[in-house]
Amino acid sequence: MIKIIAAAAQNNALGKDNQLLWHLPDDFKRFKQLTTGHYIIMGRKTFESFPKPLPNRTHVIITRQTDYEYEGCIVVGSLEEALQVVPKNEEVFVIGGGEIYAQSMSVADVIELTRVHADFEADTFFPEINVKDWELQHEEHHAKDEKHLYDYTFQTFVKKS
Repeated sequence: MIKIIAAAAQNNALGKDNQLLWHLPDDFKRFKQLTTGHYIIMGRKTFESFPKPLPNRTHVIITRQTDYEYEGCIVVGSLEEALQVVPKNEEVFVIGGGEIYAQSMSVADVIELTRVHADFEADTFFPEINVKDWELQHEEHHAKDEKHLYDYTFQTFVKKS
């Protein structure tokens, strides 16, 4: 099962200068809950945006740099290679960035999206979700509060067969 997990603004903005554009603690909790114990696939820049590897997950880093290494992580040259190192029957999460998300749309089974209800200036964007290919299966709206500066909605899309 290949799942994409992302938080994207209404205009599909993901980030700018390799930084997130918002701070939503409940989104981080959901991300941790869904991905802990699983393989996570990401581009090198996404990986390098973390202060350290995320605990209790197997990191698969995609990079064009042939000499790139990081202790405890699996480094590959393509999404295809990344998917090959994940054991069969294992749930895997594609966690970014924009290029990796775009490449993953054709092979993913599920999209776990946090839709942030605002528009942002960005240099990295989430791909359009084509309603011909994807069905919204679950939606959970959250209003902004003292810890969350924006309204947001947790959405689960499943690829149509």
